[in-house]
Amino acid sequence: MTDLHTAHDQQGGQEPAWDFEAMYQGREVAFGADDRRTDLIPWQLDAPQPLVVELEAAGEITGPVLECGCGLGDNALFLAGRGHEVTAFDAAPSAIERSRAKAVAAGSPVTFMVADATDLHASGVPGGFRTVVDSAMLHCLDADQRRAYLAGLRQVCAPGARLHVLCFRGELAAHLKMPAATDERSLREALRDDWTIRRMESRHYTTGLTHQAWQKLAPAVSGASEQDDLVAVDENGRVLLPFWQITAELT
Repeated sequence: MTDLHTAHDQQGGQEPAWDFEAMYQGREVAFGADDRRTDLIPWQLDAPQPLVVELEAAGEITGPVLECGCGLGDNALFLAGRGHEVTAFDAAPSAIERSRAKAVAAGSPVTFMVADATDLHASGVPGGFRTVVDSAMLHCLDADQRRAYLAGLRQVCAPGARLHVLCFRGELAAHLKMPAATDERSLREALRDDWTIRRMESRHYTTGLTHQAWQKLAPAVSGASEQDDLVAVDENGRVLLPFWQITAELT
């Protein structure tokens, strides 16, 4: 899910909003502005994200594939297992170390690398990708970082490449502090210069959290409706969060 270690305000020098490296090291970290803390990794499923599985089954993934903010590597390993050539990066070294260990254990050919999403070229990310998968990374970036990231993808993608983004919807901002807005207008504006949006739908993203764990991490907002309290769970009791599913093509 992650890429940058932290999400800072644009002036710099602030405490990190989310310390992903600490999280992947198993340490307790803070979410939001009121010091809610957890040692859980909310997006850890030990399996691919169901929406990514759905995209692959629908024939919407074509290699070579780049996964941005790959976290613990389960999406990348799944896609490689389906026969795709996959490169996956994250800025958290501990996440990449753990992902590489999984790849070795599985005999998977995924290339895992440490990289900065805001400077893909300098980070050594190769080129020619026909599909990009961003499973819950874009919303970790502030407005300037988004612009740098989305423009940088042009440098590493083949003409007509397809970008799949799974991103928090705006109502989550009432529960978790976000670096930048995730409403429809803001996201369309961010993608406007380099990408043509072909799909933008409201979906639900599967987390590894129980309802109880979610309530501890993001308690209900005073005055919010039951729907806004984000209580949906799947058949396995995992919390489902409101997300955008975006598909865009390189223009």
